[in-house]
Amino acid sequence: MSANGHGNGGMNGDNNWRVFISSDINHPVSIRIDRLDGLLPSLSPPSSPLPGLDSWPEKRIPELFVECALYIDGAPFGLPTRTRLESSGQPYCWNETLTLSTKYRDLTSHAQLVFTVWDVSGGSDEGLIGGATVFLFNNKRQLKAGRQKLRLWLKKKADGRIPTSTPGKVPKQERGEVERLERLVNKYERGQIQRIDWLDRLAFNAIDEIKKKEGNKPENSHLSLVVDFCSFEHHVVFQELGANYLASSPVTSTNEIVTVWDPEVGRTNPSEHKQLKLARSLNRGIVDRDLKPSINERKSIQKILKYPPTRTLSGEDRQLLWKFRFSLMSEKKALTKFLRSVEWSDVQEAKQAVDLMGRWETIDVTDALELLSPLFESEEVRAYAVSVLERADDEELQCYLLQLVQALRFERSDKSHLALFLIQRSLSNIEIASFLRWYVLVELRDDHVYSKRFYCTYEMLEDSMIKLEAVGNEDEDGFKMWQSLVRQNELIAQLCSIMKDIKKVSGGTQKKIDKLRQLLSGLLSELTYFDEPIRSPLEPSTLIKGIVPHESSIFKSALHPLKLTFRTENGGTSKVIFKKGDDLRQDQLVIQMVSLMDRLLKLENLDLHLTPYQVLATGQDEGMLQFIPSSTLAQILSENRSIIAYLQKFHPDEEGPFGITAQCLETFIKSCAGYSVITYILGVGDRHLDNLLLRDDGRLFHVDFAYILGQDPKPFPPPMKLCKEMVEAMGGAESQYYTRFKSYCCEAYNILRKSSNLILNLFHLMAGSNIPNIASDPEKSILKLQEKFRLDLDDEGAIHFFQDLINDSVSALFPQMVETIHRWAQYWR
Repeated sequence: MSANGHGNGGMNGDNNWRVFISSDINHPVSIRIDRLDGLLPSLSPPSSPLPGLDSWPEKRIPELFVECALYIDGAPFGLPTRTRLESSGQPYCWNETLTLSTKYRDLTSHAQLVFTVWDVSGGSDEGLIGGATVFLFNNKRQLKAGRQKLRLWLKKKADGRIPTSTPGKVPKQERGEVERLERLVNKYERGQIQRIDWLDRLAFNAIDEIKKKEGNKPENSHLSLVVDFCSFEHHVVFQELGANYLASSPVTSTNEIVTVWDPEVGRTNPSEHKQLKLARSLNRGIVDRDLKPSINERKSIQKILKYPPTRTLSGEDRQLLWKFRFSLMSEKKALTKFLRSVEWSDVQEAKQAVDLMGRWETIDVTDALELLSPLFESEEVRAYAVSVLERADDEELQCYLLQLVQALRFERSDKSHLALFLIQRSLSNIEIASFLRWYVLVELRDDHVYSKRFYCTYEMLEDSMIKLEAVGNEDEDGFKMWQSLVRQNELIAQLCSIMKDIKKVSGGTQKKIDKLRQLLSGLLSELTYFDEPIRSPLEPSTLIKGIVPHESSIFKSALHPLKLTFRTENGGTSKVIFKKGDDLRQDQLVIQMVSLMDRLLKLENLDLHLTPYQVLATGQDEGMLQFIPSSTLAQILSENRSIIAYLQKFHPDEEGPFGITAQCLETFIKSCAGYSVITYILGVGDRHLDNLLLRDDGRLFHVDFAYILGQDPKPFPPPMKLCKEMVEAMGGAESQYYTRFKSYCCEAYNILRKSSNLILNLFHLMAGSNIPNIASDPEKSILKLQEKFRLDLDDEGAIHFFQDLINDSVSALFPQMVETIHRWAQYWR
């Protein structure tokens, strides 16, 4: 690869030298993706908790592509680009040039390229092969050129932060003979080593022998991505636009570029700081008390108050809010912004802010959540937030409970106001107590940094509940209530033991089902009839008495999840799925959001017939899900001509639309609209016909949320997943029912946009969690979520935007081709 650029040169002694400077190169950054070196990790079959899925194969043919993105100073810059799919087998060779939108002149000295290799043949977490990150400029601020061999970090997406967690370059202490030889070959290919044909042939034969010998060693069996950086006629040296670091200087007599350290860079300007202190001086309090903003200042303040909670306030914003703090005290929406404008390191200023907070118009419960984020360290502010939360009823509190447990990380002490509040509320509501106990228990086992804090919370909950006295004759005392919750652990442990025994059974799914029923009827018959009722982990208000063996089964998938039917104390049954081997915390979060959004929509009198089934993670790799009788769209379409043909079996009506009842069609349309909007906002990825389910009454719903917030193992995912079979069931894109669907989508989108701050605050509280798609880059994840709300648009603009989004998704032909490929893959499994 070669390119031309403008040069800047000079002469020093007898050595002629010439370089290009980066700020003069007007070409876009380009890289050639060459090949993948090394053996791919063994591909285990993906897993699924869904009922009715076919079993997965033992092996599959990988379909790989490379995603490349540019990061400037640790932040993503521009859109990522991707290679074509490669499935020819090892070695995987693309030999494809990727051209980015950014030009060399726009790079900084800390520009990085991140490469992530994906496998789209599976449709599960196994889709991520690995990633690597490399700086474009070396330590001498010279642009790297020629072939680069980057070591991939397996199962890690490339990280563009500084310092990166996925460095592509092998550390010096780990470099061996192979790395040394590859560096020499790179120099040779760039013409920096003299060519002598007969000697070169001998040398390359010897190099190949050394590589083969070293490659057979286990410690050298790394997976690497080989890429070619653009080579120019001369070295390219970094220089910012407008600078002239290469001007001739009489002082130096070397050819090296010298970096001059400016001790003033990054420091506060003393005069500006003094002016700011004077402007915020507490002596001005009497003057500020009577100040009223002008029309323009009022407009600026209103603009600030509309900022999402993710936006950082500028110095001018903070100064404006502080100046008019007294006149803003009657506006409850202004408090969180005002508290972010306070200089908390100034003791006197912090004291006045706390005093004003106590006299401010009381904020809403949803805004109080922002004050529990890691941005606010003041104990007084956090205690105020808890006092506001006390106004929430139990139903609302349960909507935020998962995040409030996460917020315990950001408290200043183990026995914080927040912890005491959560425990106090759990004493009067067994559902809150049960879920609080499980949320704390999972974090206690997983979060080693804050394990002491979660353990302390668990102990306080136990002590407080045991001391609780029974109110009436029929009520349990605290000790019995606590024991009914602790026995949930024993049940989960026994279910894990059953799954271990079933895994050892060779043969098909039916043999495993027979073993399950045999265990429940024989060795583990105590699970058929419990000594005492146990509170259901999924529905703590329901007491379960035992498992019905002949109604229990196993799903066909790699992890063999259990389908269990429990007898309840009131004579009914409760069906659940128990899964071991998958982290359900991400599914738990998504379903919590579906439940919350369902509540928000219903508060605005819009019921979209969603199905927020219960999910509870009881450990890092285990948990329970509520079983909802349903069928996957893949199964329905394979057994019926269409979705409508399937619904005609349950709700036939010759006079109704398409031969089904109007109520059934309306339910289907509304549920499609609800999930289309919610999955778009949450950035749910990897949608296909096997994780879209349909109930007999027409309610469609989504399951399996391994990819959220824009993550997707498939290339070029549509902005909103709306398959053509769903549109056809509405009568096609020209029908009145499809128009009604779009109307419901736009109405739901605008309702949820009004609650964007609440949803963003809840995700911000999850920043410290170990949920995969958040933990990888919490800040970026929340910004992706914020983008989906399009807060820059008014309601009318949002309607036009969302209608265009639907139209683009339906008319996008390429994603339908991917769906077809996915179906072919499913067929051969």
